[in-house]
Amino acid sequence: MAEQALKVGVVTISDRASQGVYEDRGGPAIIEWLDRAMATPWQAITRLVPDEQVLIEVALRELCDAVGCSLVVTTGGTGPAKRDVTPEATAAVCDKILDGFGERMRAISLNVVPTAILSRQIAGIRGRSLLINLPGKPSAIADCLAAVFPAVPYCIDLIEGPYIETREEFTKAFRPKHALMKRGQAAE
Repeated sequence: MAEQALKVGVVTISDRASQGVYEDRGGPAIIEWLDRAMATPWQAITRLVPDEQVLIEVALRELCDAVGCSLVVTTGGTGPAKRDVTPEATAAVCDKILDGFGERMRAISLNVVPTAILSRQIAGIRGRSLLINLPGKPSAIADCLAAVFPAVPYCIDLIEGPYIETREEFTKAFRPKHALMKRGQAAE
């Protein structure tokens, strides 16, 4: 029986993109980055929703619970504007919040632009799914994914998700030696 591809939810949160006013560039930027990063076969399950907390929560729950995505990555809705509610929706559906993801992404982004301090992206766990909020700008998406992705495969190991391998020439997953030994790999 063939191994089923890893499912990754990619959710763009944008009033204007969901209305067709402009093209979604955030979701495709996430998919392109993950294509370059992951050696494990994977499938993107995409959603495009307006900046409405209830609709964001519905999309996140569906991708985690019904679709079975091990990783759900959002783009957009993380700023301080009134309609930016992605972190609130993410927190509402998560069992645990992983503060280090947001801290790391903001720290990296501050090296590029001083307004990164306004970003409120978070990450958390829902069941066997890791959810990560990213900013909406494609270059910021790449910077933030590069900053946090080395921890993503091991996090998914810890929540009993599938084993994810990366393309080490692009990004290298970090796993403690005991995790590599358990998996039967030689520790470096």
